[in-house]
Amino acid sequence: MNHTILSVNSVEKQFARVKAVDKLSFDLREREIFALLGPNGAGKTTMVRMLLNIIKPDSGTIQFHLGNGQQPKASDLGYLPEERGLYQDIPVLKTLTYFGVIRGMERKQAEHKAIQWLERLDLKDRMHEKIQSLSKGNQQKIQFIASVLHEPQITILDEPFSGFDPVNQELFSGIIRELCSNGTTVLLSAHQMQLVERVADRLLLMNNGKEVLSGTLEEIRRTTGAGNKVTVQLDNDEDLSKIQEHPSVQKIDTVNNSKYVIYISDGAGYSELLKILGTHYNVQSIHTEQLSLHDIYVKAVGN
Repeated sequence: MNHTILSVNSVEKQFARVKAVDKLSFDLREREIFALLGPNGAGKTTMVRMLLNIIKPDSGTIQFHLGNGQQPKASDLGYLPEERGLYQDIPVLKTLTYFGVIRGMERKQAEHKAIQWLERLDLKDRMHEKIQSLSKGNQQKIQFIASVLHEPQITILDEPFSGFDPVNQELFSGIIRELCSNGTTVLLSAHQMQLVERVADRLLLMNNGKEVLSGTLEEIRRTTGAGNKVTVQLDNDEDLSKIQEHPSVQKIDTVNNSKYVIYISDGAGYSELLKILGTHYNVQSIHTEQLSLHDIYVKAVGN
């Protein structure tokens, strides 16, 4: 198992009457992708700002284990903020070179690496244009490059997929996995659950400043007893009382007049349910799958 490079122990932070972070503990391991999830106001941003030493915790400890025994240097960390943090009237290459230099790179090295990244992301022909001339998605690309240009040991990515179309979401999912393979530990926070589910090694779900669930997705599924779901398309609108009466059925959601999602309990088999569907209903199509991270997230936060 990869060794721990960051330990967060019983950290608390209060603002006036709001406890933004409440006795939160977790660790980051070398070369992993760790997802910090939760609804707006859960305390994620406050926790990230404490990791970056922008604000101090009221109690608890944050300890980095990066080999130097000290607080991390600027070159050790990368940070992609959710809000834009770029100088709008400065050219792209000059901006990236500047960010590389303040994080410990030689100017020529920073410029060379920046050009490599721009070429990879199809932005080399715009490197002398001002940031303000770029689209939201392309500005996000520049901000992402700025956060990883200096090859940090840990990079914190807050909503890294914001502003991206599906093609670029896939591209950056691959880039994040590549960063991890090359030695960078990634802590990310994102709302695109289907992407998080595919890239994250471990997850921590927060709500109201506290941990709700944590572990690998499989561990979370076991802990919560998350079951499965059956998506069924019928001929037309049907009375599903025969299905609702089955003891393994937890709930049924209506997608449209003839399409339904049936949630069944953990460990329950499909055989009896499929038999009822085939006997009493005209089934056009059927699809079974485990509950997704999105399903687990909504259920946990809703409760």
